Amino acid sequence: MQLEIGKIYSGKVKGITPYGAFIDIEGGGTGMVHISEIANAFVSDIREHLTENQEVRVKVIGINDAGKVSLSIKRVTEGDAPPRPRRQQNQRSKPNVWEPKKVTPPSEMTFEDMMSHFKQTSEERMCDLKRSNDRKNGTRRK
Repeated sequence: MQLEIGKIYSGKVKGITPYGAFIDIEGGGTGMVHISEIANAFVSDIREHLTENQEVRVKVIGINDAGKVSLSIKRVTEGDAPPRPRRQQNQRSKPNVWEPKKVTPPSEMTFEDMMSHFKQTSEERMCDLKRSNDRKNGTRRK
């Protein structure tokens, strides 16, 4: 039987290693479930989730050129569950996109605007210089 990517098959756990479990798929050969594809939660020990000769349902997530089959158990359970509803975004919230600051040309700026801009940029530059000098000298404040 030819395995297809994205399809779900039944299989039996044939071997367990620290990095994954080998599954014998009925009539389709053997594939491996990586430790990251066993459960949605963090898995530190595979034996807490699987035992040898246990019947499992797996989803084929990849087949490489050498014929090695990558399987997933957690994607089978995700496929059975209804999709989670997406959060509604506020109408007023801005998208997470960087936009450059709009700079008013000097001809349209008043003297007070130019002074406040000068003060702000000079304070930022002084802070940057002080930070770089502290890093070089190793006298960083704590």
